[in-house]
Formats: sequence, structure tokens, C-alpha cells
Amino acid sequence: MLNLDTYILVAALEGRLRPDERRLLEDDFWCISDIVLWEMGHLARADRIKTSLDHPGLRTALDEMTIWPITRTIAIAVGSLDFQSDPADELIAATSLVHQVPLVTRDQRILGSKLVPLALYR
Repeated sequence: MLNLDTYILVAALEGRLRPDERRLLEDDFWCISDIVLWEMGHLARADRIKTSLDHPGLRTALDEMTIWPITRTIAIAVGSLDFQSDPADELIAATSLVHQVPLVTRDQRILGSKLVPLALYR
């Protein structure tokens, strides 16, 4: 099971994964924090990504993945993170921390974390 951050999910939907990311994701179950959906809508409205919430591939992918809600425990865990970022990224990372599911991300601030479980690329 892997927790995908927003840009990794978008890259997967748009066919823009790097080979190491593709190998990592192809044989595993995907999960996301529900804040990823909000962030995708926000980024699409701002024309920062092409994939909208109406993307057919997104609908199919969502049917096959776990979407974790932001809980009190996750909100508290944000305060224990060893990096600072935008609130969406912090919630995504805290979701991985609470559920102990490796996070797939390209975000250098998160990748520098000693607390957040990170997916290992092959």
C-alpha cells in the first residue's frame, strides 16, 4: 500500500511518471488523503495542472483506492512533523505517518523527513 501525494497522482493520470515511480506504483495498492482531491481542484482552477476532477482516469482510479479522511489524529500529527510546507502537503505527510503507509512524493522538504515513512524507489 502506498500513499500518493497530489503531484504523483496527477503524473500517474497524465502518464508522466518517471520509470522508477512507474515501477514502484505498478505493483501496489494506491491510497490518498482526501486533501489531495481538494488540492487537485484548486490546482486545476489555477491552470497549474491539466487533470481536472472530471478526468475519467481519476474516477476509475478513485474506485480502486482508499481515500483517507483528515481525522483529529492526523491533524495532531501535523504538529509533530520535522519539516514545514503548505498545509495540504503537511496533511498528506501526516496521513502517511498516522497510517504508517509509505508516501510517494517528489517534494524535497518531505523527502528530507526522518519521521514520514517514504516509499523506496527500486
